[in-house]
Amino acid sequence: MFDTMTITKAAGALFGSLLVFLLGAWVAGAIYTTGGGHGDDHHQAYVIPTGEDDGEAAEPVEEVSFEELMASADASKGAKLFKKCQACHKLEDGANATGPTLYQVVNRPVQAVDSFGGYSGVLIEAADVWTPENLNAFLANPKDFAPGNKMAFAGFKKPEERANIIAFLENPEG
Repeated sequence: MFDTMTITKAAGALFGSLLVFLLGAWVAGAIYTTGGGHGDDHHQAYVIPTGEDDGEAAEPVEEVSFEELMASADASKGAKLFKKCQACHKLEDGANATGPTLYQVVNRPVQAVDSFGGYSGVLIEAADVWTPENLNAFLANPKDFAPGNKMAFAGFKKPEERANIIAFLENPEG
């Protein structure tokens, strides 16, 4: 029933079909390409005039200082944002988890929780005390603040969120 000729014909049909599909994909790619290929770097089909001059610089965004952000920070919003931290940190005194307790962390010396043994040695090189400013920098991007630290969290990108969390950590009872 299955002789060599039948297997050869089946293999030839399979490989022939694949060849047709590959050639079809190659032809379709050549016909419907979106790349210019004309030596220019301008790949846009057309330009819609907006009336703005591309050479003009946009108006600079006025940045609010960290002190002003802290003055207007909302601890209740910080409590909601702190839920992201609760996977690794607790607020109770002496209650360590994957990370150390954050009980009274604001203005506390770095690596001050004696009952927590998993500190990254690089933290003490980055700061001596967890001031609001140091916490702000750390919460923005922990890996940039202290390269090589063990915290896997990417950080809070918005300065208002960081200020709210720090306000919550200063007074978790509200």
